[in-house]
Amino acid sequence: MKLKRALFLLNFFVLHVMYAQDYWLQKDTVNGAPKSAASSFVLENRAYIIAGTDDFEYKRKMYSYRADQDDWDDEVSLGGDSGDGLARIGATSFALTHEGQSKGYVCMGQTQTIAFMNDLWEYNRSTEAWTQKANFTGAPRREAVSFVIDNKAYVGTGSSAAGLKKDFYVYDPSNNSWEQVSDFAGTARRAAVGFSMDAYGFVGTGDDGLLCQDFWMYNPQTDQWIQKANFPGSARSGACGWAAFPVCYLGTGEDAAHTFHNDLWEYNYFLNSWTQRANLPGPGRKNAIAFYLDGWGHIATGYNNGVFLDDLWAYSGTAALATLEKLYLVVKPNPTIDFLELDAPVFGTTVQIYSSTGIEMKFNWSQDNSKLIIDTSPFPTGNYFLVVKSDQMQYCTTFVKCNG
Repeated sequence: MKLKRALFLLNFFVLHVMYAQDYWLQKDTVNGAPKSAASSFVLENRAYIIAGTDDFEYKRKMYSYRADQDDWDDEVSLGGDSGDGLARIGATSFALTHEGQSKGYVCMGQTQTIAFMNDLWEYNRSTEAWTQKANFTGAPRREAVSFVIDNKAYVGTGSSAAGLKKDFYVYDPSNNSWEQVSDFAGTARRAAVGFSMDAYGFVGTGDDGLLCQDFWMYNPQTDQWIQKANFPGSARSGACGWAAFPVCYLGTGEDAAHTFHNDLWEYNYFLNSWTQRANLPGPGRKNAIAFYLDGWGHIATGYNNGVFLDDLWAYSGTAALATLEKLYLVVKPNPTIDFLELDAPVFGTTVQIYSSTGIEMKFNWSQDNSKLIIDTSPFPTGNYFLVVKSDQMQYCTTFVKCNG
């Protein structure tokens, strides 16, 4: 019975890869006034948008969105009842697990009276309460980026009173502390895009006095930055993006000609390459928010040439595997229970396996003449990505693990 179910999952998975569409759907308008320069985080089955500005004032109000209901709800404003003065733009937000619960965080930004902030606030969804946490230990700033790896938040770049920044810090919720890590390897900048994918952080685009197209990956194990393929769209600031392993998406933003873009580009983790995808059907914009929820990417709010926006769009991406499998690699049996066998195209290679959520798996393997034999017996049931690399070629495919 389990084998039949695994075969069904495999068929569904392959069909999804073949027929997944590259399209957008318009969703429920964000509550409150149209706004720009807000921030967002995702807790379990809800996305949260907080702060920002409209034509009249900075905001500290927060709203949550459930994709299954396509509906927004009012939530407790930043700081709660005592949060007057905390309304802001240009903050960065992220979600972490603390005390066994998923919690949202809002960090730094600009208030209506203070140009550069260093405060950090934690939102407890179960109690609907805000708690101030340890201040960011770098220079106060706005328009920084953040990403999360292994339940720690990495925060850096941005604009400070002393100018643009490239320093980075990691926040650990278990002891409410900050620690400095290696500076961002690109130029100091503001209004870049940051997110995590697999066990790495990514930062790209932004404004360093000019506008940027570079794209960098951070490895927390080595505390090093590695430059990846440049973003191929126009150099820009105020873009947004999200990750859905093994791809991430980056789009919108404003270029040097003050054009507000509605384009979308997909970066492939395995191939280190970019592909343009379907444009956002709504207006071009800068300083929008983006999040990934229930298998869809989302872009909302932003600013376009004097107009603040409140629309929300959901994106169903072209399946990344369709691109990955353009290099042919046969594995069997598929589904697998105890082992996986493949005709190795090149020896002296590296072999990597990733879960569908981007976790790199540990495994034992051996070579038998022209074949590689991989022990899959410890793997949980699920879908996996297999990558075989050499200096000349890279082969990628998928397989399904079941337990008999």
